[in-house]
Amino acid sequence: MDVLQLDVSGRPQAWITPREAAVIYASDGVAWTLGRAFRVLRGGIQRATGLQSRIELHPIIAVKGAMPSRAWHVTPTITNPKLFVRDRHICAYCGRRFGFDLLTREHIVPTSRGGRDTWMNCITACRGCNGSKGNRLPDEARMTLMYLPYVPSLHEDMILRGRRILADQMEFLLASVPRSSRLHD
Repeated sequence: MDVLQLDVSGRPQAWITPREAAVIYASDGVAWTLGRAFRVLRGGIQRATGLQSRIELHPIIAVKGAMPSRAWHVTPTITNPKLFVRDRHICAYCGRRFGFDLLTREHIVPTSRGGRDTWMNCITACRGCNGSKGNRLPDEARMTLMYLPYVPSLHEDMILRGRRILADQMEFLLASVPRSSRLHD
């Protein structure tokens, strides 16, 4: 399981491996933790005390130091896996749920007509509906969107990255996700 790394103010920074987290613990870089320890790492015998070194890893750690303020305002990178999870694997045109292999990234305004590859112009569509719409706008193709696109928040993006998330981590992240988000459904 990965560890959710936060800045000292509680903003998500990254998913890190237990090994990376252990380095932060060992260098006294952890400001605070949340959740019950989920793994204990044991090291060598300490010369000064004669005791075996031990680090308890928590699912959420806040790292000492300041984060650049601009990092909070960065729009998450769009990828097909994150887009499909945002849209719950549901085609925006026919409303049916599909597996990953049967879905496509659909541009509401086609890129050939000036549409951009952004969260607000992309939705999930099944291959059939995407082919039917083709190079047209939804109105031109007489196709109605079943839901509207939106830009995920930083907390939503951490969920959308598709990792196995511990209950403590999910509870922390969902607490900052707007109730209107499809991730609450």
